[in-house]
Amino acid sequence: MNNPLKDKLAAGQPATIVAPYATSAGLVEILGHFGFDGVFLDCEHGPANWEEVEHMVRAAEVAGYTSVVRVQDHEAATITRALDRGAGGIQVPHVNTAAEAAAVVQHAKYAPLGHRGWSGWRGAFGLDGAEYARQANTATLVAIMLEETEALDNLDAILQVEHVDVLFVAPGDLAQSMGLQGQANHPTVQNAIDDALRRIKSAGRIAGTLTTPATLDHYLELGVLFLYVGLPSLLESTSRDFVQRAGQVRADALSRSA
Repeated sequence: MNNPLKDKLAAGQPATIVAPYATSAGLVEILGHFGFDGVFLDCEHGPANWEEVEHMVRAAEVAGYTSVVRVQDHEAATITRALDRGAGGIQVPHVNTAAEAAAVVQHAKYAPLGHRGWSGWRGAFGLDGAEYARQANTATLVAIMLEETEALDNLDAILQVEHVDVLFVAPGDLAQSMGLQGQANHPTVQNAIDDALRRIKSAGRIAGTLTTPATLDHYLELGVLFLYVGLPSLLESTSRDFVQRAGQVRADALSRSA
């Protein structure tokens, strides 16, 4: 049992995590051959059910990269179900306090680190139980999402919680909590994000956030290692260029025939 995404982050190397925005095991498998370190499977938003999640996790395994499931809440049973599907990690939304962060760790880790409900399901197949628990505690990636001003106000305390691998600063909900709904690119929001990312890095912890091809260099300069990117933002510029070039050929051909 291994987790190359977690290992890369622990070594201080930037890691790329792609969000396909589609419930498709086939798409997950295809993306895994493009060099990404992880795939983001969203169960907070979107239509995915647990059977579909399990198929997408398998597809990631086939393609050789790590699946990270964003669960819809902090509940122990929700986190357990995601990990029992075989996910390499969880990403938990709306974590605002150190106590909430510590509870996430408790739900995601077996004893002695936590009290994850015992099963393991497909992740435990073929392994001795005690060895599986040890490997799972080592390999499972735990990411928490800081999405409200309350979380940033409590950041110093949250940074003290052990066994949180990634602290992810999320722009959309943060903007809303600041009274700037739908304005994630507002300078006030961006300044708050950058400040939080710097504080996370200065504390020796791993920072993550939403990136795009246009913002990647900025976040690399800030020392962000968990680089989440949505597939649509990667496709947009290439697709527009392809369509425009084809359109220009058509236009040129029509002009010559006129």
